[in-house]
Amino acid sequence: MEFPGLGEHCSERSCHKLDFLPVKCDACQKIFCHSHMSYLQHNCESAYKKDVQVPVCPLCNNPVPAKRGEQPDIAVGAHIDNNCKSDTAQNRRKVFSNRCSAKGCKIKEMIPVDCSECLLNFCLKHRHPVDHQCGGKSAGLRRKAADAALARQSSSPNSLKGKSKTLPPSSQRLGSKTLSDVQGNLSEDEALARALAASMQESSQSNNSTAGSLTAQESADLAYARAIAESEQMHQNSQQAQTAGGSRDKCVLS
Repeated sequence: MEFPGLGEHCSERSCHKLDFLPVKCDACQKIFCHSHMSYLQHNCESAYKKDVQVPVCPLCNNPVPAKRGEQPDIAVGAHIDNNCKSDTAQNRRKVFSNRCSAKGCKIKEMIPVDCSECLLNFCLKHRHPVDHQCGGKSAGLRRKAADAALARQSSSPNSLKGKSKTLPPSSQRLGSKTLSDVQGNLSEDEALARALAASMQESSQSNNSTAGSLTAQESADLAYARAIAESEQMHQNSQQAQTAGGSRDKCVLS
């Protein structure tokens, strides 16, 4: 004689027994009878959460720390990709060395996939300009010029030792001003174009006395700066022409 209102049925498909004293599994939170109460007897899918063990890397034989409730394979895979010191893992990292430049993406490719606009490397998923919010050719030229300047500065660290670290009075007065006082109503691109034009004018005046002392890399940086200034000036001229044409079209004679 059965009492349907008492007890609960076992969650094991092959059993489904009505047990008056059922046991709830602390891993998968299911109800089982006494015959299937252990992890092995009901093939618990969440048993790994209770199996607190430290996985070992198969390449370097070092223990790999893992988070509680995380699959050991995930921790071991991350260790092999980043921290493993074995020759196999290091050779693999050398092959997959082209990391995606998209924000939040950690995918590495075997071959570089450079964007033709911003000149950055991306994975196959973010290779199109729409997928990685491309900044355009002007951003690529600015980045390339900045990288070249940093490379030149790092290659000649002794050239900065003889220079004084104190700022001239004009630069100190400029530093005390706010951004609105210096930039005014100009946009960021317009202010950058004017700063580049001013720096090029100063460099052209100083180059009259030191024209023979420029290296090939400095000449390339100067050419990049001029190209950036010209592109910004052309962009401003086109915007001004568009606004002037739009205002001319809106004029109505009464």
